[in-house]
Amino acid sequence: MGIQRPAWLEALYTQKFFVGCSYHETAKKNEKNVCCLDCCISICPHCIPSHRFHRLLQVRRYVYHDVVRLEDLQKLIDCSNVQAYTINSAKVVFIKKRPQNRQFKGSGNYCTSCDRSLQEPFIHCSLGCKVDFALKHYEDLSPYLRKCNSLTLSPDFLIPQDMGDDETTNDTPHSTIVDSDEPMSWSSGSSGSENMSLICTEIVRKKRSGLYVCGRSAGKVSDEDMATSMSNRRKGIPQRSPMC
Repeated sequence: MGIQRPAWLEALYTQKFFVGCSYHETAKKNEKNVCCLDCCISICPHCIPSHRFHRLLQVRRYVYHDVVRLEDLQKLIDCSNVQAYTINSAKVVFIKKRPQNRQFKGSGNYCTSCDRSLQEPFIHCSLGCKVDFALKHYEDLSPYLRKCNSLTLSPDFLIPQDMGDDETTNDTPHSTIVDSDEPMSWSSGSSGSENMSLICTEIVRKKRSGLYVCGRSAGKVSDEDMATSMSNRRKGIPQRSPMC
């Protein structure tokens, strides 16, 4: 009896991906989309620092199925005769078989395990189909397995930028903060009055009142200007017609 499924391959079949990580359930972007081949578990981006010296394989999603980049998978196992699909200019391979029932099977090219229609010259629609075919006919996977001591994530893998940031900063609603790269100034006045400038470096917009209040200012807003601002927001008083 030859080599059966290695532990890392069994983990690709049994581990759940694209579900929330129980260790980082309160963190953002905590979907488990990486398989640690040394620990044989699925992990999320926040778990990567604890597995940074392990072989990591990114799992992607395509038409509701788990896929892996062909370039990465070829380092672990021979993927010849497995049909690949192109996603974002990269070829990917389905991990698990996708059975397709065909009541009337006509002429054509079909998968050796699940009867799915394939393009020439492919004979397997997924990695799982090739593994099952090899075990059924040869009872050994050793000719297909490749030695891989190091496997890193692709450069396009996104790691959350807010890892380790203060929670209070992350919880601040962006809709209530207006960031300004340069100081903002207002000027008001007439020919008979002196121009007054108000410089603010941080502006907080109140949700309900709609007013802009300066956190740091070089001058003060007069009561008259504030009253004018409030009166402009009030509904106009209807004018009654003169009594005859």
